[in-house]
Amino acid sequence: MSTVSLPDTWVYALRLPHDPRAARVARMTVRAVLHGHGRHEVLDAVELLTSELVTNAYRHTRGPASLRLTALADGRLRVGVWDSHPRVPALFSEPPQDHVSPAPPDAEGGRGLHLVQAHADRWGGMALGDGVLDRGAGKLLWFEVSG
Repeated sequence: MSTVSLPDTWVYALRLPHDPRAARVARMTVRAVLHGHGRHEVLDAVELLTSELVTNAYRHTRGPASLRLTALADGRLRVGVWDSHPRVPALFSEPPQDHVSPAPPDAEGGRGLHLVQAHADRWGGMALGDGVLDRGAGKLLWFEVSG
């Protein structure tokens, strides 16, 4: 009898409806996947940042979103969130990708991208399609954390 070892790389994908509970479903999924793979050291940061990106997808679009968790061979974890809106926020767009103005102290929102700056090792984003012939192609935002 031989022992089977689990691979170091894996991918999970989840389609999320346009629903205010989508961020909660995403957090629960991230928590279950990372617990299952023993990635406790990155759990809090990944759960927080995933929740922020999925919440933004719900707030700023009218369509569904998708979540993809990918464990890379070098120990990094990449999280991507697709949504149907083509606009890429400043932090995720072309360089410089290192500065977002702080939200006013009395603002109810606007801190999510600062959390990405504080907790992710790398991040990026891209519009998918040109928005004319590819209506609904949307964008992909991603971040990576090392563990």
